[in-house]
Amino acid sequence: MLDLVPPAAILLVGALALMGVRGRLGAALMLALPVLAFAQVASLSPGDVLAVDFYGFTLEPLKVDALSLAFGYVFCLAAFLGAVYGFQIMGTTERVAATMYAGSALGVVFAGDLLSLFLFWEIKALASVFLIWARGTEEAGRAGKRYLYVQLAGGKLLLAGVIWHYALTGSLAFTAFELVPATVLIMVGFLLSAAVPPLHAWLPDGYPMATVAGTVFLSAYTTKASVYALARGFPGVELLVWLGVAMALYGVVYAVLENDIRRLLGYHIISQVGYMVAAVGIGTELAINGATAHAFAHILYKGLLLMGTGAVLHAVGTSRASELGGLTKKLRWVLILYMIGAVSISSFPLFSGFISKELVVEAASVDGRTLVLILLKLASVGTFLHTGLKLPYNTFFGPDRGLEPRPIPGTMYAGMALAALANTVLGLFPGLLYDLLPFPVDYNPYAAYKVIETSQILFFTALGFVLMLAKVDAQRKVSLDTDWFYRVAPFRLAAWVRGLRPEREPAPAGGLAHHPPLRTRVASGVAEVVGQLPLVKEARASSDSPVYPTWMVGAVMIATAVVVLGVTFV
Repeated sequence: MLDLVPPAAILLVGALALMGVRGRLGAALMLALPVLAFAQVASLSPGDVLAVDFYGFTLEPLKVDALSLAFGYVFCLAAFLGAVYGFQIMGTTERVAATMYAGSALGVVFAGDLLSLFLFWEIKALASVFLIWARGTEEAGRAGKRYLYVQLAGGKLLLAGVIWHYALTGSLAFTAFELVPATVLIMVGFLLSAAVPPLHAWLPDGYPMATVAGTVFLSAYTTKASVYALARGFPGVELLVWLGVAMALYGVVYAVLENDIRRLLGYHIISQVGYMVAAVGIGTELAINGATAHAFAHILYKGLLLMGTGAVLHAVGTSRASELGGLTKKLRWVLILYMIGAVSISSFPLFSGFISKELVVEAASVDGRTLVLILLKLASVGTFLHTGLKLPYNTFFGPDRGLEPRPIPGTMYAGMALAALANTVLGLFPGLLYDLLPFPVDYNPYAAYKVIETSQILFFTALGFVLMLAKVDAQRKVSLDTDWFYRVAPFRLAAWVRGLRPEREPAPAGGLAHHPPLRTRVASGVAEVVGQLPLVKEARASSDSPVYPTWMVGAVMIATAVVVLGVTFV
């Protein structure tokens, strides 16, 4: 029985132990726990099952197959890299929360029944919010509340679907589902945690507000556990293909517009998860392999990118691109390590993103989905444009603003170096990743035509960036997104309702007080609310408005990407 201890239990019990251990000893224990969990994952084999009787229900907190093993390995690796990076900067609360978060995510990928899945899902939501609150600012406190409300709402949708499904079928097995109203609720719960637009705004709202190390952990688990759940429960659902494509493009557009470099990378998580969701929707063995491989690589290179931007925030105290610049020599090694993550995410040959993303693209091609293929390639153009070019240019090469960085702890560099090494090794030896995938892989990412095609796209994107360099300077701006509906709209609505209350005017001599007709008051209230919408307010502003140029620059960027793509395919 001991050989079937769920890997999640090691991290969850370890998180409880971390509550009483502080300082370097706590940091060392946090470092050891994912190593032990990784060894436990390695000891498991497809077909291993741990069944537990629970008040008449047969639960399976551990059920192993090739899909769960692939996610299990990378979840443990992410916990280790995050612990190295945060060794000197994380407090006790962060260590406990991050370890419990990683453990519950491991619980999700090895859960064989829906009730176990739900329990781990809720622990994941509760633990992760403390990584936002641990930053200790008023902004982080509000963002954490919004994040928690959304995650708990998604959990309740999941629970409602599970109960309904059980009532109809008498089964709690976590397998591929037919789409019926009950399972649609389950799928929507997964989609919310995957940050599928318009259910996505919690991610760029909450992740940048977390601590420096906390954001690295957040990028690894919530959305990838959701990708795993979709791949397990809903492979081949056509709707997911188009939701994934929309995610890939939506995240890229908003990343191009963003000023805060950590928020930019938050939007780009949405874009990259879009590739995975689209692959799950295609549903073929090659596509599921692509979704799994891209989730694996994304955890590594996105973690590295957020480590780099977190190091900048730690060193200079800001993550706004409009306040950064001139850091090339001052933060040379941060730039070098960041760029390894940037070329990985941009699908440069010889790095991890190329061998994973091309699997998804190949799956779309083999399945005859030409439009999907073109749109995913277009999203790749945007990826290199903002993450590989715009962000490092504005952060490191832009005008020197006289920032004097404080020292960055050596363990932060160590975490970045290990993540950079992992991304490089996987790119050079793709078999290391392909051997972990759920299905046999018969694919060569380094076929000459694939390398040439990708190199052309990257070259022309870089050329377009250079030609438009004057247009990509960072500007202080805020992009309008769907989070407006729960961050601002309720307060505007309350103000509108208050405005509808009749106010008595002094009665005219010899007559009754006059009240404007209700339709007049309603029209006035509507006009006032609409007039306060951010987009309308900015449209009224002068041409120096911070939002108007945002949309203009975004339109120019997307148009350039379309031209570049057309040239490449001709």
